[in-house]
Amino acid sequence: MPAILSLVKRFAPHRGWALEIASGTGQHIVALAAAVPELIWQPSDVDPSRLKSIKIWINEKKRDNVEPPILLDATETGWSKVNNQYDLIFVSNLLHLVSREEAEILITEISRALAPDGMAILYGPFKRQGELSSQGDIDFHQSIIEADPALGYKNDADILGQFAQRGLMHKQTENMPANNLSFVFQKN
Repeated sequence: MPAILSLVKRFAPHRGWALEIASGTGQHIVALAAAVPELIWQPSDVDPSRLKSIKIWINEKKRDNVEPPILLDATETGWSKVNNQYDLIFVSNLLHLVSREEAEILITEISRALAPDGMAILYGPFKRQGELSSQGDIDFHQSIIEADPALGYKNDADILGQFAQRGLMHKQTENMPANNLSFVFQKN
């Protein structure tokens, strides 16, 4: 988590609203909110049962810059129309768990939900130039596609191309712990 927090701190705007897509238990949102207290953070998740856990984390850590969590399926078309425009959108460990079509919808909706000059940060496991770069990645990707062939690691070049097609400028790609990558984009 320290590497993610460092990256987010470097690229986060100095004020505004931030959306975390797929907040899970809520552990990351409170760490992000503590690391970048200038932003008002909006946690979200597709699973209603996780919203309770997120609320518990927020209350336990007493983060007054975190809004109550919202139910959000970020792979459905149109969610950007019913939510605020965000100055930062953070997505961690999601793209390998959705189909290619769902990833494209997610990227389109992120581009629409970002305010002008807004930043998007993605973190997770990705193929590098179409290749899996470690035995751990090969094994994990295989276990995912055995469960559902539509899922699995996405190619880094495809992600860069999809964001570019939607008007987001690639600012940085960083190697992260556990053989993950982070991508940083800015809305033009």
